[in-house]
Amino acid sequence: MKTCKIVPVISLFLLLPVCTYAAQQSPAASLAAPEKSAPSSVSASPDDAKTRSEIYYDLAMGHFYEKMYEQMYESSSRSDYANQAIELYKKAYALDPKSSVIGERLAEMYWKTQRIRDAVLEAQQVLKRDPDDVAAHRLLGRIYVRSLGDGTPSAAQSTTVDRAVEQYREILRLDPQDTEAALWLSRLYRLQNQHGKAEQTLRDLLKRDPQNESGVEQLTQLLADEGKSADAILLLEGIVQRSPTPNLLDMLGDAYTQAKDPAKAEMAFRKAVELDPSEASHRRGLGQSLLTQEKYKEALEQYQKLAEMEPDDAETYLRLSQAYRGLHQLDLAEQTLLRARQHAPGSLEVIYNEAMLYESQGRFEDSIRVLSDAAATVKAQSPVTPSSRRTLAALYQQLGRLYREVGRYPAAINTFQEMLRLGDEEERHARVLIVDTYRQAKDLPHALEEARKALQLYPKDPPLRTTYAMLLGEKGDTDEGVRILKSLLTGKEADRELQLDISQVYERGRRYAEAEEAARAAEKIPGRPADNEMVWFMLGAIYERQKMFDRAETEFRRVLEVNPRNAAVLNYYGYMLGDLGIRLEEARALVQRALVEDPYNGAYLDSLGWIYYKQNRFSEAETSLLKAVERESRDPTIHGHLGDVYFKTGRPDLAAAEWEKSLAEWHRALPTETEEDKVAELEKKIAGLKHRVAQDKSDAVAKPQ
Repeated sequence: MKTCKIVPVISLFLLLPVCTYAAQQSPAASLAAPEKSAPSSVSASPDDAKTRSEIYYDLAMGHFYEKMYEQMYESSSRSDYANQAIELYKKAYALDPKSSVIGERLAEMYWKTQRIRDAVLEAQQVLKRDPDDVAAHRLLGRIYVRSLGDGTPSAAQSTTVDRAVEQYREILRLDPQDTEAALWLSRLYRLQNQHGKAEQTLRDLLKRDPQNESGVEQLTQLLADEGKSADAILLLEGIVQRSPTPNLLDMLGDAYTQAKDPAKAEMAFRKAVELDPSEASHRRGLGQSLLTQEKYKEALEQYQKLAEMEPDDAETYLRLSQAYRGLHQLDLAEQTLLRARQHAPGSLEVIYNEAMLYESQGRFEDSIRVLSDAAATVKAQSPVTPSSRRTLAALYQQLGRLYREVGRYPAAINTFQEMLRLGDEEERHARVLIVDTYRQAKDLPHALEEARKALQLYPKDPPLRTTYAMLLGEKGDTDEGVRILKSLLTGKEADRELQLDISQVYERGRRYAEAEEAARAAEKIPGRPADNEMVWFMLGAIYERQKMFDRAETEFRRVLEVNPRNAAVLNYYGYMLGDLGIRLEEARALVQRALVEDPYNGAYLDSLGWIYYKQNRFSEAETSLLKAVERESRDPTIHGHLGDVYFKTGRPDLAAAEWEKSLAEWHRALPTETEEDKVAELEKKIAGLKHRVAQDKSDAVAKPQ
């Protein structure tokens, strides 16, 4: 049985009977089926009633076919459905040309059928008759916004943005409570670089609706982009105190992350996870904040849960690999990295982490190969985009660092020179890396030459000026180096690093009182305890150089209280005790902890070997020192220590060879790195050994047969 039901056609008109089976018929058949009937509620003369009935009928049929079109266009893309609706709207319009509602519906239909110009013209006609027609303003606003395309700057884009702004401003004038219009207007202001107006629009919205998460998110992002992280955090903290929803806590965690405060980010993400443990984004933010703080066990727990929630997510396996690597569970790190690669083949981030894993395993050549292949792949891509340039710069930087790590300095310099061609920002950074590579190769003349060339190109670049000042300190020109560094001080938080650089230049010049003064100035700059790790390390080194071992120990302990895994301090502290020949078991434990963090560090291996030597464990000392000299073949201290082991174990020829290598490296050392007392001791050892060998030969000749 065919049944009919009453359905609303449009809220501004009467309810009209429409048969439910009509949608299954063709448009032509449907047009012929219904009878025109005037709504009983219209009070007018018979002729007027007939006209009004025709208007209502055509409008109702237009609306019916509009709905039908929306459902059928997706599958058929046939325009005849829409054209029928448009024709019916036109008929209704002809009968009632002053109707803004019919005009709005016709303009809407034009827009839906991609007749954008007709839609705009029709909406503009409506606004000429009624400038306060908010529906027409909304339609024009939507049309202009959707015409913006990919956001590529152009004159046409700028004009479209201006027109969209005009419409959304009118919408808010007519309907100040329109949240969607406020959000769009803020976005459009940002496209115009009118960030102040964008911010004010969002703040007005949040006054009306303080819990509007879209508004909070937009304003937070706007403040972060403007470098106002503190304002973003203040905004979110206030809202979260009143209404701690998971999404708001997630935003707060992101704001803390941008402000480089991972501890507070962790707290925010933890609360978000507690409130909504099923949402992966909260747990992902928590995991990342834990990784940043090197809380690898806790991070591992979060990413394992994420792997259960999203078993096909490559990023989760990548972070799992990083956590395992941090825990030195390298086999598991490799397994999870393989899964990441399976889910994201060709991912440069996965490839980059693969290279880092190989480095952690001591597979330096494999790491170099992976990075070289990745760089070649990115370099071959066309066209070159800003994103690919940044990726290539990161690959070159890491590849060059690895070449330096294995002592292949020319290859490192060639790699950094590739960065010079990537753009202005990359070139500046590459020049600093080239200078530092020459310095590490103990080629001070070339390092200074490259630094001067770079400063001719970028005379005001702070990193380059800092690098040049540090080189002057290496050369022994302490006052000039300090003068340049002091000229860069600004009275802001960044001065901590500069004061440490000043301290280092003074320390290299053996001006320890001034070095300590600069380090203390760095310590006074407000910050978190972790910010002073390097300050206390520097102070410990200054005191150790002056043989103030108790004071040095105090500073080293301060660092380890804040960060028990600081490998550089663990090594320095352990070596100091070992060199003094005191608390040798404690010294060995400290250095072994450093080696857990960096197992292939030549300096740390040397420290362990020297402590074994002090313990008369010569076999273990030799093993460790041979590994050290393999990693740092140009370090005079390592060669000297290995020579001592050979001498103690009755191999004077090998001892002499290592001592000679040590002496040669001391003569090649930078001026401020040369330790005259050690050079004199070496020369004495070599002379004594030569005298002993000569005496043995003389005794052998004099001995009767």
